[in-house]
Amino acid sequence: MSNRDPLWQPSKARLSATQMEQFRLGLNEDLGLDLEDYDDLHRWSVTRPGPFWREIWQRFRVIGDMGETLLADGDRMPGARFFPDAKLNFAENLLRYRDDRIALVFRDEAANRVALSYNELYHEVAKLAAHLRGLGLTPCDRVAAFMPNRIETVVTMLAAAAVGATFSSCSPDFGFNGVLDRFGQIRPKVLVGASGYRYNGKVIDCSEKLTEIARAIDSLEQLIVVPAFDDTGGVDAPMAIDWSEALSNEARSLSFEALPFDHPLYVLYSSGTTGKPKCIVHGAGGTLLQHLKEHRLHTDLAREDVLFYFTTCGWMMWNWLVSGLAVGATLVLYDGSPFAPGPQVLWQLAEQEEVSVFGTSAKYIAALEKAEYCPARHHRLDNLKALLSTGSPLAHEGFDFIYREIKQDLCLSSISGGTDIVSCFALGNPAKPVYRGQLQCLGLGMDVQVFDELGNAIRGQKGELVCTTPFPSMPVGFWDDEDGSRYRDAYFGRFDNVWAHGDYAETTPQGGLIIHGRSDAVLNPGGVRIGTAEIYRQVEKVAQIQESLAIGQQWQDDVRVVLFVVLKSGLQLDETLKHTICRTIRANTTPRHVPAKIIQVSDLPKTLSGKLVELAVRKVVHGEEVNNTDALANPESLKQFINIPELSS
Repeated sequence: MSNRDPLWQPSKARLSATQMEQFRLGLNEDLGLDLEDYDDLHRWSVTRPGPFWREIWQRFRVIGDMGETLLADGDRMPGARFFPDAKLNFAENLLRYRDDRIALVFRDEAANRVALSYNELYHEVAKLAAHLRGLGLTPCDRVAAFMPNRIETVVTMLAAAAVGATFSSCSPDFGFNGVLDRFGQIRPKVLVGASGYRYNGKVIDCSEKLTEIARAIDSLEQLIVVPAFDDTGGVDAPMAIDWSEALSNEARSLSFEALPFDHPLYVLYSSGTTGKPKCIVHGAGGTLLQHLKEHRLHTDLAREDVLFYFTTCGWMMWNWLVSGLAVGATLVLYDGSPFAPGPQVLWQLAEQEEVSVFGTSAKYIAALEKAEYCPARHHRLDNLKALLSTGSPLAHEGFDFIYREIKQDLCLSSISGGTDIVSCFALGNPAKPVYRGQLQCLGLGMDVQVFDELGNAIRGQKGELVCTTPFPSMPVGFWDDEDGSRYRDAYFGRFDNVWAHGDYAETTPQGGLIIHGRSDAVLNPGGVRIGTAEIYRQVEKVAQIQESLAIGQQWQDDVRVVLFVVLKSGLQLDETLKHTICRTIRANTTPRHVPAKIIQVSDLPKTLSGKLVELAVRKVVHGEEVNNTDALANPESLKQFINIPELSS
């Protein structure tokens, strides 16, 4: 099949039933517009940002006072302010439903299952919010969570948002220094932490680490301990109380603080692999509007849907997932390894919980294919209508695998955005065809373009992914960045008044987008720019390879491509396999893409959210120091890259 032929497209009946199509037709009717297709709709959304976001607010019935002004200083990036007079509460919008429909389902490796209805969730949040108010928490105080992906984590976030506190989370696989580098900067008053979690068949005891964290944060007034398992130890901190004690009051109702649109809702963190992580502050109103748009329009999420995303609380996709409560859908939370006890675990969950929207990472799809596990052969996935993939570019072969071995009638949405915007620049679209290797469309309200190095817009060529007009989920700012200089330098230092995201990308004739990797990891042999994803896509075709990482090594006044590979268990890299790898890359790309050196390693460094860290490897290879290795899930893996003999010749 040609890449120009769609892998999937909605039937006429399915197209007309999508919220995206109904939104377009509703705008035409109510506003007297003549938007013929998605391209027209997107064009209108970025040229009329104020009216577009007003329509999102009104049509999806945001609870709050919108105010009179839609957008102030709309020509400034940064500096634009959406709905500057508005008042709303994020938690109130996520708790609008208070009936017996299941809101949250928790599952783990040990087959434990806990479900909570919307009514029960409301009352759990009311109890914790009353407790937080009793501690004297006021708007802008911080509540932190050192938690697995459990129901208690969602309750904590909603209770904090209800009283106007700012919420921040780390997953319990973060090391002590990694947690302190994050929470230590924002100085929370309350910390909610689990005594342990399960992963890969083991119970990991966190009680000692939690004690150390609590003692190290001098701003802390209370530690609320969620007892995960009977076989974890006790937490020895003077300010510690049990979760059940925090919820022991008889609060029957919940009052919500009415707060400004840009009120700090979340603090998220950059990966921290080049220094202390940046504390990125996101506003309540922008997060809510973006997620409503992405859930309702780009994912076609509705009240009857069941939404699952494999994520931890240290990845922004957790924040994205929990916003599904605003739609009234059922959310499935999973804590554990996606391959324990085997590759079937998430697909058993999808079948049993009747998941309709399944979210994961591109790395998981590649690993599933390497494991030769084919969900369609083993599971009934009748309810599944959409599969979302993010974290890194999904290879063309990943698209083929999904349609061949998971489900044919499926809207496959490869999406891309980031922690920086707590949302996406490019997404799926249930009203458009899916093309191999492409993200379906640019997000509504996101004026995404690709620039060359001089700042000129280009089409059909590789360049820098930018956004040229403001959008409401731009960060409120960075923590402790009073003059805004670090924030401006991070996104607006490359092109004046334009958000530069740091992705290397190209637009397609079908209106989609291809991501070729991070621009700071782009290889430059002989002055030709190559995205690492272009190499990974070819290497993944070689059956013996588990995963790979490419860097550019400075060599003889130029740059040469070095490829590190992890092979399947028991295999060794020999000249025959090297030749196979080079032949596969050359046949499908260019001679410039072929690595000068291929080296076998046992592991590759990754962030705690599972992303490869090319920059850290490049630094080690060049004898430079890697700062803040606590940001890595496996920092010990970097030792393999020190003084490799093959790289000196």
